[in-house]
Amino acid sequence: MTTPNMTYFTSDEFLATFVPILVYWLYSGVYMALGSIFEEYRLHSKKEEDLKNLVSKRDVIKGVLLQQTLQAIVAFLMFKVTEGEVAINSTAESWPWPWFALARQFFVAMFVFDAWQYFLHRYMHLNRFLYKHIHSWHHRLVVPYAYGSQYNHPLEGLLLDTIGGALSFLVSGMSPRASIVFFSFSTMKGINDHCGLWLPGNPFHIFFSNNAAYHDVHHQLFGSKHNFSQPFFVFWDRILGSHLPYSIEKRPEGGLVVRPVKD
Repeated sequence: MTTPNMTYFTSDEFLATFVPILVYWLYSGVYMALGSIFEEYRLHSKKEEDLKNLVSKRDVIKGVLLQQTLQAIVAFLMFKVTEGEVAINSTAESWPWPWFALARQFFVAMFVFDAWQYFLHRYMHLNRFLYKHIHSWHHRLVVPYAYGSQYNHPLEGLLLDTIGGALSFLVSGMSPRASIVFFSFSTMKGINDHCGLWLPGNPFHIFFSNNAAYHDVHHQLFGSKHNFSQPFFVFWDRILGSHLPYSIEKRPEGGLVVRPVKD
């Protein structure tokens, strides 16, 4: 006989909460390994990574684990509050056009996530108090790397990522099962944007203008007031004048570098 507690640990809600966290560490581990092997595709050298960053990797790991704990708590509470909607959403996805319904939900979720993160992210840069005491934590990573993607001040992680994700889930009307895919994909996209690698054939670089090089501009001093958009599209930057074009060039000493160009 299956107890209610055991049922939860095999439920879509449980998987939607913890699969993206598992994906985070596995996928970022892949990028860290690739960065050690293919140094010619790094946007910053290992020496720069060690010298420029203002936080240790140990503290980054601790900060990410704290954020993911808060994320799991909020997800659990959200699924508890919305559990009556699960059957309705599951039915909507299964008939008569399941792929169309899922595509619509994913697009709505991506749009909501982008809008929430762009405006809150931009405001955290323009407000000196919020930048100094909260958002500057993330910019301690002058040279981003994969598992630093979710390194933020706990309050920023809660507001920007966790609540933004919850709003995307609620507004789009997707089921917990669909959210497993969406949030795993979002996690992978965020890792790619911070990986510091420009690997040939990377589908995230082919299909998204918002990619590792685009976000690397934002982490540099010359681009800190530009390229706020994350994690999917760049249209808010283009519409509101914060888009900074760039070029990717080869370093004489090896590797690559992202440089700003005049629009």
